Amino acid sequence: MSLTRRELLERCAALALVRTAGPQRMDASQLDAAARRAADVISGYAAEGFHRTATKVDRASADRLMALARSAGAAPRLEPFDLSRLDPADAFLEIDGRRIEGLPMFDAPGTDRRGVAGAIGSIEGGGDRPIALTNVSPNAEVELRKVREGSRHRAILAVTTGQRPGLCPVNAAYFTEPFGPPVLQIGSEHLAAIERVAQSRGLVRVVAHSTRTPATAFNVVAEVHGTHAGLKPVCVMTPRSGWYLNASERGGGLAAWLEALRAVAAAQPQRTVRFVASSGHELGHLGLHSYLDRNPSLAGGALVWVHLGANIGASTGPTAMTCSDGRAEAAALRALAGYGIDDLPRTPAAQVGGEALTISRKGGRFISFIGRNAWFHNPHDTWPDAVDRQAVARFAGAVSDLTLALGDMAAD
Repeated sequence: MSLTRRELLERCAALALVRTAGPQRMDASQLDAAARRAADVISGYAAEGFHRTATKVDRASADRLMALARSAGAAPRLEPFDLSRLDPADAFLEIDGRRIEGLPMFDAPGTDRRGVAGAIGSIEGGGDRPIALTNVSPNAEVELRKVREGSRHRAILAVTTGQRPGLCPVNAAYFTEPFGPPVLQIGSEHLAAIERVAQSRGLVRVVAHSTRTPATAFNVVAEVHGTHAGLKPVCVMTPRSGWYLNASERGGGLAAWLEALRAVAAAQPQRTVRFVASSGHELGHLGLHSYLDRNPSLAGGALVWVHLGANIGASTGPTAMTCSDGRAEAAALRALAGYGIDDLPRTPAAQVGGEALTISRKGGRFISFIGRNAWFHNPHDTWPDAVDRQAVARFAGAVSDLTLALGDMAAD
Protein backbone atom coordinates (compact mmCIF):
# COMPACT_ATOMS: atom_id res chain seq x y z
CA MET A 1 0.00 0.00 0.00
CA SER A 2 1.45 3.39 -0.98
CA LEU A 3 1.12 6.42 1.28
CA THR A 4 0.87 10.05 0.36
CA ARG A 5 3.44 12.39 1.86
CA ARG A 6 0.80 13.82 4.18
CA GLU A 7 -0.25 10.36 5.39
CA LEU A 8 3.37 9.44 6.01
CA LEU A 9 3.97 12.60 8.05
CA GLU A 10 0.83 11.99 10.11
CA ARG A 11 1.92 8.45 10.93
CA CYS A 12 5.40 9.58 11.90
CA ALA A 13 3.91 12.28 14.11
CA ALA A 14 1.64 9.72 15.74
CA LEU A 15 4.60 7.46 16.51
CA ALA A 16 6.51 10.39 17.96
CA LEU A 17 3.59 11.22 20.21
CA VAL A 18 3.25 7.62 21.39
CA ARG A 19 6.96 7.45 22.22
CA THR A 20 6.91 10.69 24.17
CA ALA A 21 6.05 8.94 27.41
CA GLY A 22 5.78 5.27 28.21
CA PRO A 23 2.75 3.91 30.02
CA GLN A 24 2.60 4.57 33.76
CA ARG A 25 0.23 1.67 34.29
CA MET A 26 -1.25 1.22 37.76
CA ASP A 27 -0.45 -2.09 39.40
CA ALA A 28 -3.16 -4.26 41.00
CA SER A 29 -2.99 -2.57 44.39
CA GLN A 30 -3.14 0.88 42.81
CA LEU A 31 -6.17 -0.15 40.73
CA ASP A 32 -7.90 -1.41 43.86
CA ALA A 33 -7.21 1.91 45.56
CA ALA A 34 -8.52 3.77 42.52
CA ALA A 35 -11.69 1.62 42.56
CA ARG A 36 -12.23 2.46 46.23
CA ARG A 37 -11.79 6.15 45.54
CA ALA A 38 -14.18 5.90 42.59
CA ALA A 39 -16.77 4.20 44.80
CA ASP A 40 -16.47 7.02 47.33
CA VAL A 41 -16.72 9.71 44.65
CA ILE A 42 -19.70 8.19 42.84
CA SER A 43 -21.70 7.01 45.87
CA GLY A 44 -21.33 10.43 47.47
CA TYR A 45 -22.26 12.22 44.28
CA ALA A 46 -25.38 10.12 43.75
CA ALA A 47 -26.44 10.65 47.37
CA GLU A 48 -26.48 14.43 46.94
CA GLY A 49 -29.79 14.50 45.03
CA PHE A 50 -30.89 15.78 41.63
CA HIS A 51 -27.96 17.63 40.04
CA ARG A 52 -29.83 20.26 38.05
CA THR A 53 -27.89 23.40 37.24
CA ALA A 54 -27.87 26.28 39.74
CA THR A 55 -29.87 24.42 42.40
CA LYS A 56 -28.86 23.93 46.04
CA VAL A 57 -27.75 20.39 45.23
CA ASP A 58 -25.60 21.65 42.35
CA ARG A 59 -23.84 24.13 44.65
CA ALA A 60 -23.31 21.56 47.42
CA SER A 61 -21.94 19.14 44.84
CA ALA A 62 -19.48 21.78 43.65
CA ASP A 63 -18.25 22.31 47.21
CA ARG A 64 -17.71 18.58 47.70
CA LEU A 65 -15.84 18.29 44.41
CA MET A 66 -13.65 21.20 45.51
CA ALA A 67 -12.75 19.30 48.67
CA LEU A 68 -11.98 16.13 46.70
CA ALA A 69 -9.79 18.10 44.28
CA ARG A 70 -7.84 19.59 47.19
CA SER A 71 -7.33 16.10 48.60
CA ALA A 72 -5.95 15.09 45.19
CA GLY A 73 -3.24 17.74 45.55
CA ALA A 74 -4.69 20.60 43.49
CA ALA A 75 -5.69 24.17 44.31
CA PRO A 76 -9.20 24.32 42.80
CA ARG A 77 -11.51 27.29 42.64
CA LEU A 78 -15.11 28.04 41.74
CA GLU A 79 -15.89 30.09 38.65
CA PRO A 80 -19.46 31.45 38.63
CA PHE A 81 -21.80 32.06 35.74
CA ASP A 82 -25.28 33.55 35.85
CA LEU A 83 -28.48 32.26 34.31
CA SER A 84 -32.23 32.53 34.54
CA ARG A 85 -33.05 29.23 36.23
CA LEU A 86 -36.24 27.51 35.11
CA ASP A 87 -38.24 26.04 38.01
CA PRO A 88 -41.15 23.77 37.01
CA ALA A 89 -44.29 24.67 38.95
CA ASP A 90 -47.18 22.71 37.42
CA ALA A 91 -46.20 20.05 34.90
CA PHE A 92 -48.68 17.28 34.20
CA LEU A 93 -50.90 15.53 31.69
CA GLU A 94 -54.57 15.25 32.61
CA ILE A 95 -56.02 12.15 30.94
CA ASP A 96 -58.94 9.82 31.72
CA GLY A 97 -59.69 11.68 34.91
CA ARG A 98 -56.17 11.40 36.36
CA ARG A 99 -52.96 13.37 36.38
CA ILE A 100 -49.59 12.08 35.19
CA GLU A 101 -46.62 14.10 36.38
CA GLY A 102 -44.22 15.29 33.70
CA LEU A 103 -41.40 17.73 33.05
CA PRO A 104 -41.40 20.73 30.70
CA MET A 105 -38.80 21.04 27.98
CA PHE A 106 -36.40 23.60 29.38
CA ASP A 107 -35.81 25.26 26.00
CA ALA A 108 -39.48 25.63 25.05
CA PRO A 109 -41.98 28.28 26.14
CA GLY A 110 -44.35 27.23 28.88
CA THR A 111 -48.12 27.25 29.25
CA ASP A 112 -50.02 29.19 31.85
CA ARG A 113 -51.45 27.31 34.84
CA ARG A 114 -54.55 26.36 32.85
CA GLY A 115 -52.49 24.66 30.17
CA VAL A 116 -53.76 23.54 26.77
CA ALA A 117 -56.83 21.31 26.50
CA GLY A 118 -58.17 19.42 23.52
CA ALA A 119 -57.79 16.36 21.34
CA ILE A 120 -54.40 14.72 20.93
CA GLY A 121 -53.00 13.11 17.80
CA SER A 122 -49.78 11.97 16.20
CA ILE A 123 -47.47 14.83 15.35
CA GLU A 124 -47.18 13.44 11.81
CA GLY A 125 -50.88 12.98 11.10
CA GLY A 126 -52.82 14.89 13.71
CA GLY A 127 -52.53 18.41 12.41
CA ASP A 128 -56.22 19.11 13.07
CA ARG A 129 -55.79 18.50 16.80
CA PRO A 130 -54.35 21.13 19.15
CA ILE A 131 -52.01 18.74 20.99
CA ALA A 132 -49.39 16.64 19.20
CA LEU A 133 -47.98 13.33 20.41
CA THR A 134 -44.43 12.19 19.65
CA ASN A 135 -41.93 9.70 21.02
CA VAL A 136 -38.32 10.71 21.65
CA SER A 137 -35.21 9.05 23.01
CA PRO A 138 -33.33 10.98 25.72
CA ASN A 139 -30.37 11.82 23.45
CA ALA A 140 -32.42 12.93 20.43
CA GLU A 141 -32.58 16.70 20.89
CA VAL A 142 -31.55 17.29 17.26
CA GLU A 143 -34.39 15.15 15.91
CA LEU A 144 -36.86 16.67 18.37
CA ARG A 145 -35.85 20.16 17.34
CA LYS A 146 -36.85 19.42 13.73
CA VAL A 147 -40.24 18.20 14.90
CA ARG A 148 -40.76 21.19 17.14
CA GLU A 149 -39.74 23.72 14.50
CA GLY A 150 -42.23 22.27 12.02
CA SER A 151 -45.12 22.02 14.47
CA ARG A 152 -48.13 24.36 14.37
CA HIS A 153 -49.78 22.72 17.39
CA ARG A 154 -50.60 24.57 20.58
CA ALA A 155 -48.63 22.04 22.65
CA ILE A 156 -46.55 18.87 22.21
CA LEU A 157 -46.61 15.81 24.44
CA ALA A 158 -43.24 14.04 24.18
CA VAL A 159 -43.10 10.48 25.54
CA THR A 160 -39.49 9.71 26.41
CA THR A 161 -38.39 6.25 25.29
CA GLY A 162 -35.22 5.26 27.10
CA GLN A 163 -34.04 1.67 27.40
CA ARG A 164 -35.83 1.39 30.74
CA PRO A 165 -39.27 2.73 31.78
CA GLY A 166 -39.27 6.19 33.28
CA LEU A 167 -39.23 9.87 32.45
CA CYS A 168 -35.87 10.35 30.70
CA PRO A 169 -35.61 14.06 29.84
CA VAL A 170 -34.10 15.43 26.67
CA ASN A 171 -31.37 18.03 27.20
CA ALA A 172 -32.27 21.65 26.58
CA ALA A 173 -29.62 22.41 23.97
CA TYR A 174 -31.25 25.78 23.18
CA PHE A 175 -31.93 26.89 26.77
CA THR A 176 -31.01 30.52 26.09
CA GLU A 177 -33.20 30.63 22.93
CA PRO A 178 -36.56 28.94 23.67
CA PHE A 179 -38.57 28.08 20.56
CA GLY A 180 -41.63 26.26 19.26
CA PRO A 181 -44.79 25.34 21.15
CA PRO A 182 -44.79 24.27 24.82
CA VAL A 183 -43.53 20.70 25.33
CA LEU A 184 -44.35 18.38 28.20
CA GLN A 185 -42.24 15.23 28.65
CA ILE A 186 -43.86 12.07 30.06
CA GLY A 187 -42.40 8.67 30.95
CA SER A 188 -42.70 5.76 28.53
CA GLU A 189 -44.72 3.63 30.96
CA HIS A 190 -47.74 5.83 30.11
CA LEU A 191 -47.47 5.49 26.32
CA ALA A 192 -50.15 2.81 25.85
CA ALA A 193 -52.78 4.81 27.75
CA ILE A 194 -51.97 7.97 25.80
CA GLU A 195 -52.15 6.17 22.45
CA ARG A 196 -55.58 4.73 23.31
CA VAL A 197 -56.94 8.21 23.97
CA ALA A 198 -55.35 9.55 20.79
CA GLN A 199 -56.92 6.79 18.69
CA SER A 200 -60.36 7.54 20.13
CA ARG A 201 -59.93 11.30 19.65
CA GLY A 202 -60.32 11.74 23.39
CA LEU A 203 -59.56 14.98 25.22
CA VAL A 204 -56.54 15.68 27.40
CA ARG A 205 -54.98 18.68 29.13
CA VAL A 206 -51.27 19.52 29.01
CA VAL A 207 -49.85 21.86 31.63
CA ALA A 208 -46.20 22.93 31.43
CA HIS A 209 -46.01 25.96 33.70
CA SER A 210 -42.71 27.16 35.15
CA THR A 211 -41.21 30.20 36.83
CA ARG A 212 -37.86 31.90 36.27
CA THR A 213 -35.36 32.79 39.00
CA PRO A 214 -32.06 34.67 38.61
CA ALA A 215 -29.38 32.23 39.76
CA THR A 216 -25.68 31.48 39.74
CA ALA A 217 -24.01 28.18 38.91
CA PHE A 218 -20.36 27.22 39.28
CA ASN A 219 -17.66 25.41 37.39
CA VAL A 220 -14.93 23.71 39.42
CA VAL A 221 -11.57 24.51 37.82
CA ALA A 222 -7.90 23.91 38.56
CA GLU A 223 -4.55 24.30 36.83
CA VAL A 224 -1.36 22.36 37.40
CA HIS A 225 1.38 24.55 35.98
CA GLY A 226 3.95 22.83 33.81
CA THR A 227 7.68 23.25 33.84
CA HIS A 228 7.67 24.77 30.31
CA ALA A 229 5.25 27.69 30.29
CA GLY A 230 5.55 28.29 26.53
CA LEU A 231 4.02 24.97 25.53
CA LYS A 232 0.35 24.63 24.66
CA PRO A 233 -1.71 23.40 27.61
CA VAL A 234 -3.65 20.16 27.88
CA CYS A 235 -7.29 20.45 28.98
CA VAL A 236 -9.31 17.79 30.82
CA MET A 237 -13.04 18.43 31.05
CA THR A 238 -16.07 16.63 32.42
CA PRO A 239 -19.66 17.79 33.01
CA ARG A 240 -20.95 17.56 36.58
CA SER A 241 -24.65 18.48 36.25
CA GLY A 242 -27.71 16.65 34.92
CA TRP A 243 -31.34 15.79 35.49
CA TYR A 244 -31.26 13.23 38.28
CA LEU A 245 -28.84 11.38 40.58
CA ASN A 246 -26.64 10.52 37.53
CA ALA A 247 -24.60 7.82 39.25
CA SER A 248 -23.39 6.16 36.04
CA GLU A 249 -24.00 9.06 33.67
CA ARG A 250 -21.67 11.49 35.41
CA GLY A 251 -19.97 9.47 38.15
CA GLY A 252 -17.34 7.72 36.03
CA GLY A 253 -16.27 10.95 34.37
CA LEU A 254 -15.89 12.70 37.73
CA ALA A 255 -13.88 9.82 39.17
CA ALA A 256 -11.54 9.75 36.15
CA TRP A 257 -11.19 13.56 36.25
CA LEU A 258 -10.08 13.39 39.87
CA GLU A 259 -7.62 10.55 39.20
CA ALA A 260 -6.04 12.47 36.34
CA LEU A 261 -5.82 15.55 38.57
CA ARG A 262 -4.15 13.48 41.29
CA ALA A 263 -1.59 12.03 38.85
CA VAL A 264 -0.74 15.36 37.24
CA ALA A 265 -0.45 17.20 40.57
CA ALA A 266 2.06 14.60 41.76
CA ALA A 267 4.11 14.54 38.54
CA GLN A 268 4.05 18.18 37.33
CA PRO A 269 4.63 17.50 33.61
CA GLN A 270 6.18 19.89 31.11
CA ARG A 271 2.87 21.34 29.97
CA THR A 272 0.29 23.11 32.07
CA VAL A 273 -2.80 20.94 32.46
CA ARG A 274 -6.14 22.69 32.94
CA PHE A 275 -9.08 20.91 34.53
CA VAL A 276 -12.72 22.00 34.34
CA ALA A 277 -15.78 20.23 35.76
CA SER A 278 -18.69 22.20 34.35
CA SER A 279 -22.25 22.79 35.39
CA GLY A 280 -24.93 23.66 32.84
CA HIS A 281 -24.44 20.46 30.86
CA GLU A 282 -28.15 19.74 30.37
CA LEU A 283 -28.77 23.38 29.41
CA GLY A 284 -26.71 23.67 26.25
CA HIS A 285 -23.30 23.30 27.95
CA LEU A 286 -23.63 26.68 29.66
CA GLY A 287 -20.70 26.03 31.97
CA LEU A 288 -18.26 25.15 29.21
CA HIS A 289 -19.32 28.21 27.21
CA SER A 290 -18.70 30.37 30.28
CA TYR A 291 -15.25 28.82 30.73
CA LEU A 292 -14.39 29.47 27.09
CA ASP A 293 -15.67 33.04 27.35
CA ARG A 294 -13.12 33.56 30.13
CA ASN A 295 -10.43 31.90 28.00
CA PRO A 296 -11.33 32.86 24.42
CA SER A 297 -8.27 31.36 22.71
CA LEU A 298 -8.23 28.09 24.64
CA ALA A 299 -10.61 25.96 22.54
CA GLY A 300 -8.31 26.01 19.54
CA GLY A 301 -5.13 26.93 21.39
CA ALA A 302 -4.80 23.87 23.63
CA LEU A 303 -2.71 20.92 22.53
CA VAL A 304 -5.74 18.69 22.97
CA TRP A 305 -8.91 18.44 25.08
CA VAL A 306 -9.63 15.19 26.92
CA HIS A 307 -13.41 14.95 27.23
CA LEU A 308 -14.77 12.65 29.93
CA GLY A 309 -18.37 12.45 28.79
CA ALA A 310 -21.40 10.42 29.81
CA ASN A 311 -21.60 6.82 31.02
CA ILE A 312 -17.91 5.99 31.54
CA GLY A 313 -17.90 2.67 33.37
CA ALA A 314 -21.67 2.19 33.28
CA SER A 315 -22.66 -1.39 34.11
CA THR A 316 -25.03 -1.70 31.12
CA GLY A 317 -23.01 -0.52 28.12
CA PRO A 318 -19.57 0.03 26.59
CA THR A 319 -17.58 3.24 26.51
CA ALA A 320 -16.64 4.51 23.05
CA MET A 321 -13.95 6.92 21.88
CA THR A 322 -13.95 9.69 19.28
CA CYS A 323 -10.76 11.55 18.36
CA SER A 324 -10.17 14.59 16.21
CA ASP A 325 -7.14 13.13 14.42
CA GLY A 326 -4.73 10.22 14.16
CA ARG A 327 -2.14 11.71 16.53
CA ALA A 328 -4.67 12.08 19.32
CA GLU A 329 -6.05 8.59 18.71
CA ALA A 330 -2.58 7.01 18.82
CA ALA A 331 -1.85 8.59 22.19
CA ALA A 332 -5.20 7.47 23.58
CA LEU A 333 -4.85 3.89 22.36
CA ARG A 334 -1.39 3.65 23.90
CA ALA A 335 -2.77 4.59 27.32
CA LEU A 336 -5.83 2.37 27.00
CA ALA A 337 -3.75 -0.63 25.97
CA GLY A 338 -2.00 -0.63 29.34
CA TYR A 339 -5.34 -1.53 30.92
CA GLY A 340 -6.59 -3.92 28.24
CA ILE A 341 -9.33 -1.58 27.05
CA ASP A 342 -7.94 -0.40 23.71
CA ASP A 343 -10.51 -2.53 21.84
CA LEU A 344 -13.28 -0.08 22.70
CA PRO A 345 -15.72 1.08 19.96
CA ARG A 346 -14.51 4.09 17.96
CA THR A 347 -16.56 6.61 16.03
CA PRO A 348 -15.49 9.17 13.40
CA ALA A 349 -14.60 12.71 14.42
CA ALA A 350 -17.63 14.02 12.50
CA GLN A 351 -19.91 12.17 14.94
CA VAL A 352 -18.48 13.67 18.12
CA GLY A 353 -21.01 14.81 20.70
CA GLY A 354 -21.28 16.47 24.08
CA GLU A 355 -18.88 19.18 25.14
CA ALA A 356 -16.27 17.89 22.70
CA LEU A 357 -18.56 18.99 19.87
CA THR A 358 -18.30 22.54 21.18
CA ILE A 359 -14.50 22.27 21.09
CA SER A 360 -14.59 20.78 17.58
CA ARG A 361 -16.76 23.62 16.29
CA LYS A 362 -14.15 26.08 17.59
CA GLY A 363 -11.33 24.31 15.78
CA GLY A 364 -9.91 22.41 18.74
CA ARG A 365 -8.40 18.92 18.94
CA PHE A 366 -10.05 16.38 21.22
CA ILE A 367 -10.12 12.88 22.63
CA SER A 368 -13.68 12.15 23.71
CA PHE A 369 -15.01 9.25 25.77
CA ILE A 370 -18.79 8.70 25.83
CA GLY A 371 -20.53 5.43 26.69
CA ARG A 372 -23.88 3.77 26.33
CA ASN A 373 -26.12 3.19 29.32
CA ALA A 374 -29.54 1.59 29.76
CA TRP A 375 -30.22 4.03 32.62
CA PHE A 376 -29.28 7.16 30.65
CA HIS A 377 -31.24 10.20 31.93
CA ASN A 378 -33.34 7.82 34.02
CA PRO A 379 -34.39 8.58 37.61
CA HIS A 380 -33.16 5.08 38.55
CA ASP A 381 -29.57 5.75 37.48
CA THR A 382 -28.39 4.98 41.00
CA TRP A 383 -25.43 3.66 42.94
CA PRO A 384 -24.28 0.90 43.03
CA ASP A 385 -26.23 -1.12 40.44
CA ALA A 386 -25.73 1.23 37.48
CA VAL A 387 -21.93 1.44 37.90
CA ASP A 388 -19.08 -0.99 37.23
CA ARG A 389 -16.49 0.38 39.64
CA GLN A 390 -13.67 -1.79 38.27
CA ALA A 391 -14.34 -0.50 34.75
CA VAL A 392 -14.31 3.04 36.11
CA ALA A 393 -10.96 2.40 37.80
CA ARG A 394 -9.40 1.04 34.58
CA PHE A 395 -10.60 4.05 32.59
CA ALA A 396 -9.41 6.38 35.33
CA GLY A 397 -5.98 4.80 35.19
CA ALA A 398 -5.83 5.06 31.41
CA VAL A 399 -6.99 8.68 31.43
CA SER A 400 -4.36 9.52 34.05
CA ASP A 401 -1.61 7.94 31.95
CA LEU A 402 -2.92 9.64 28.81
CA THR A 403 -2.95 13.04 30.49
CA LEU A 404 0.61 12.58 31.75
CA ALA A 405 1.79 11.49 28.30
CA LEU A 406 0.19 14.50 26.66
CA GLY A 407 1.57 16.76 29.38
CA ASP A 408 5.10 15.57 28.68
CA MET A 409 4.87 15.78 24.89
CA ALA A 410 7.81 18.00 23.95
CA ALA A 411 6.61 19.47 20.65
CA ASP A 412 3.35 21.19 19.72
